[in-house]
Amino acid sequence: MKCIKMFHLFYGCCFSSFRFDIYRKVPKDLTQPTYTGAIISVCCCLFILFLFLSELTGFIATEIVNELYVDDPDKDSGGKIEVNLNISLPNLHCELVGLDIQDEMGRHEVGHIDNSMKIPLNNGDGCRFEGHFSINKVPGNFHVSTHSATAQPQNPDMTHIIHKLSFGDKLQVHNVHGAFNALEGADKLSSNPLASHDYILKIVPTVYEDMSGKQRYSYQYTVANKEYVAYSHTGRIIPAIWFRYDLSPITVKYTERRQPLYRFITSICAIIGGTFTVAGILDSCIFTASEAWKKIQLGKMQ
Repeated sequence: MKCIKMFHLFYGCCFSSFRFDIYRKVPKDLTQPTYTGAIISVCCCLFILFLFLSELTGFIATEIVNELYVDDPDKDSGGKIEVNLNISLPNLHCELVGLDIQDEMGRHEVGHIDNSMKIPLNNGDGCRFEGHFSINKVPGNFHVSTHSATAQPQNPDMTHIIHKLSFGDKLQVHNVHGAFNALEGADKLSSNPLASHDYILKIVPTVYEDMSGKQRYSYQYTVANKEYVAYSHTGRIIPAIWFRYDLSPITVKYTERRQPLYRFITSICAIIGGTFTVAGILDSCIFTASEAWKKIQLGKMQ
């Protein structure tokens, strides 16, 4: 008798808990399949599959987020910026070509030769200068000239082509399009041979942080240039190719990010629920309209 009471109590609890089921089941005998419903169901599944694959692609792929702030990002560099310069002067002998560096901290170096290379061009009549050097993080300039030559030529030809001028590490990232080598391909071969060239550079510190948190430091720059023949009270000044630079206080930071898992799951739930809801409303409208049309047709026949 006690067992029977326990059974009735358990059955009553289970039966009462069924009332909380918001997903009531409809017996198959009470449903009616239609061709329209089948077509909508197939289209609905294909549409969900398409949106799911789109969301999955976006979830797997990384996005690049950029931000601006005022700071010196590379504090471990010792106040130095690495520079890579590659320039061709097709009408100036290599023994005349030199690199001079000066800045507002008092640095004044004439004929910098460390980590530099001169390659003769045009059977020795021209020169290609490649140099890797560092500059201080203060306004200054570096220039290609004949100032370090033992004997100054009368009419040095400073026409040139700039193959590369970059600062800091090289960023090989496809999704980041910046002015890291803005002077690449600058062609001044048709300019006045006796003219000086001024390139005014505004250097912008740039940080790239990947998914692992590793940071790489580089620099973008904007450039303006002018060409002129300079004179003093003693006559014409020896021409040179000047790169005058200043640093921007604004830092650009690029960060790799991936969509959070919870956002991906939320999007998938929204896609499935929204698609089925809209498809159900559409199917219900079509079915109601078709049933009403059938009744109208039957009324006309009678």
